[in-house]
Amino acid sequence: EVQLQASGGGLVQAGGSLRLSCVISGLSVDENAISWFRQAPGKEREGVSCVGNRGRSTHYEDSVKGRFAVSSDGVKNTVYLQMNNLEPEDSAVYYCAAAGCLVVGDRLQEYGLEYWGQGTQVTVSS
Repeated sequence: EVQLQASGGGLVQAGGSLRLSCVISGLSVDENAISWFRQAPGKEREGVSCVGNRGRSTHYEDSVKGRFAVSSDGVKNTVYLQMNNLEPEDSAVYYCAAAGCLVVGDRLQEYGLEYWGQGTQVTVSS
């Protein structure tokens, strides 16, 4: 059984940082790409970032490029999303999903992502 457990969210002031973790069981991050999505109240879920197997490649949506960094740890089988210089617009529930990192037209896609974590809330105050 594949399970993804996201954690690390919280309340932070604008300009602050948070690191999200996605602990995965049932599949290896060394063999699978993992994606991060987010959903703010009243908005559609949107892609944030993804990392390829063994961390070989990464993708960032324009909205987070230069501020967020995604990485994976094959020993802990965990994917991280380091979020710096947070803005109120980053407030959302963040989800990790497996397995894939499909980018079309420079936009991260949900297609093929069969497994999702439960989400972790990130709130950025102004």
